[in-house]
Amino acid sequence: MPSRRPARGRRTGTNRTGRRKGRRGGGFGWTDLFLWGVAAVLAYAALRSALPFARSHLPWFVASAVAVLAAAAAVPIVRARTVAARQRRWFEANLELERVDRLTGPEFETLTAGLLRRDGFRQIRELGGSGDRGVDLTAVGPDGRRYAFQCKRYAGSVGAPEVRNFLGALAHAFAGHTGVLVTSGRLTRQALAEAGEAGLILVERDRLAGWLRGEPLPHEPLRSG
Repeated sequence: MPSRRPARGRRTGTNRTGRRKGRRGGGFGWTDLFLWGVAAVLAYAALRSALPFARSHLPWFVASAVAVLAAAAAVPIVRARTVAARQRRWFEANLELERVDRLTGPEFETLTAGLLRRDGFRQIRELGGSGDRGVDLTAVGPDGRRYAFQCKRYAGSVGAPEVRNFLGALAHAFAGHTGVLVTSGRLTRQALAEAGEAGLILVERDRLAGWLRGEPLPHEPLRSG
């Protein structure tokens, strides 16, 4: 008996099921459209609520924006002014040091005495000369302590022998005084080491420039490190 052929145009159940699944999986469904609609309504409501607030606070928003822009623009200006002020102080300090370099020894001692008066020291005595016994100035500080100063207007370096002579004066004729060594130069490494061990207050060239510009004289001795 001849086998029966499936009728033309008949669709099997598998094909119908596959096509039905394809229609369900593609495009937007009613649920998606509903969710998008709800989101649009909420966004519109939020925008409607925010507009009156923005209109009523518009000057505040504008002022805030202007302040932020002004601050951003001021940063480079402030930085440039800071650099210019630092350079100006550097030039002023060097001009002062050049003036100091032209002084004689006694004039340098007089300059130091004037700086002490400016800083509130009292009972200032200038002892410089051949019989100064290693100390050029004595004074009483604002803290009530007695100070002895050795002033060295040097173009070069102050060596260890000068430090030792000063320490000898502090140990004998000026015992009980706090020693301060003021110089327009700098100390050698050995001189720095011995001054640090003895606890001297040192005013070398860089610190002298600051003192001339109005910075206070340090009152704490140098500690060797």
